[in-house]
Amino acid sequence: QVKPSCRAQHSIPHMDCLNPQKRRRTGWLKESDCCLQAFKSAVEQQTCLSDFPLAAEVTSGILVYNAPSRQLAPNETDALAEEWARAFSEGPGVICIRGAFASQLQDVDSVTAAFYSIIEQEKEAGGGGGDHFAKPGANSRIWNALEKLAVHSPESFVNYYSNPVIALAARAWLGPNYQVTSQANVVRPGGEAQAMHRDYHLGFTTNSVAEQYPAHVHAHVSPLLTLQGAVAHCDMPVETGPTIYLPHSQKYELGYLAWRRQEFKEYFGKHSVQVPLAKGDAVFFNPALFHAAGSNITTDCQRMANLLQISSAMGRAMESVDRARVSLAIFPALLALARCGGTEEALANAIAASAEGYAFPTNLDFDKPIGGLAPESQADKLKRAVAEGWDVDRLGLALREWESRHCSR
Repeated sequence: QVKPSCRAQHSIPHMDCLNPQKRRRTGWLKESDCCLQAFKSAVEQQTCLSDFPLAAEVTSGILVYNAPSRQLAPNETDALAEEWARAFSEGPGVICIRGAFASQLQDVDSVTAAFYSIIEQEKEAGGGGGDHFAKPGANSRIWNALEKLAVHSPESFVNYYSNPVIALAARAWLGPNYQVTSQANVVRPGGEAQAMHRDYHLGFTTNSVAEQYPAHVHAHVSPLLTLQGAVAHCDMPVETGPTIYLPHSQKYELGYLAWRRQEFKEYFGKHSVQVPLAKGDAVFFNPALFHAAGSNITTDCQRMANLLQISSAMGRAMESVDRARVSLAIFPALLALARCGGTEEALANAIAASAEGYAFPTNLDFDKPIGGLAPESQADKLKRAVAEGWDVDRLGLALREWESRHCSR
């Protein structure tokens, strides 16, 4: 039985399996708390068009908007942004914008040509390989397509990213001063679907790592740091495999711990939906939404999309710190602490305050996601150096190599 999701019923289920007495009293979530019944209560909701009056229609539970055909007044822009933000959080978690590039199809074609040129250049140079949530080499993918496009075709870049729909969607969810990154993705005929997943940040961690983050980070921090999007660079009927979504799945609190579990994969397989796209359409969605690229079952259509990860300006420290310098400076003291019986916790605490503990941002051409979602962090390397008793020169070389892999070129 599908329940309506009108505003009066926009509560977000917790991990209590519908029994308040079983709610966890601590601030951390565990994979063992995942409950398919509670998940169903979050996702088995209708998307009510009356809750989103600026939308044109609801298709398979996804809100569909027509791109504005004229310059909007400031109050109209703000109203649309507010509705999109509510769609990402309280609504289905995903919106489709028909005709987002309707007046810029020439720009889309120009960028498409540039992307194919970059793909050929990288192929000739021996590049290619890793992909997130898909078999390595199954697709053609350009990592850091934003920078590569800017260098390859500056005019095409400026015309393309002057698009008002991308800017409005980013501002609606993240506010100003956001950071755009992108990967161009080509799925060839016969290309298989991705594994269902959630996205960056917590979606790129293992469950054991995700469990270390408090519940409020799962529910209210990670999803609000990024907006996922895609621009269709060709017509994408369903048989070409446009992205598969499970509307309302961003509302399940344990989703970052649940998406790898077989019962959730099976539910996704039975209940997920797709929306066909035309060239120049765009989709944007909450990164906590369960989703996966679909299978391209055609024999003659290469599906190309520009995948957008747009990040909040606020996910950065206030001061610039040379953490490699700090790590090298304190390394002898860390070795001394380890030799004198310092606890593993004490060492970990000192390293957490000094080295870069997060693997991103990185250069995914060099730090390919093969065999995992995140490469080794600077802090991981420093911990290993202490555990294995490296000398300072060896650590210095390792840290310089680590930094070189994090440069964009």
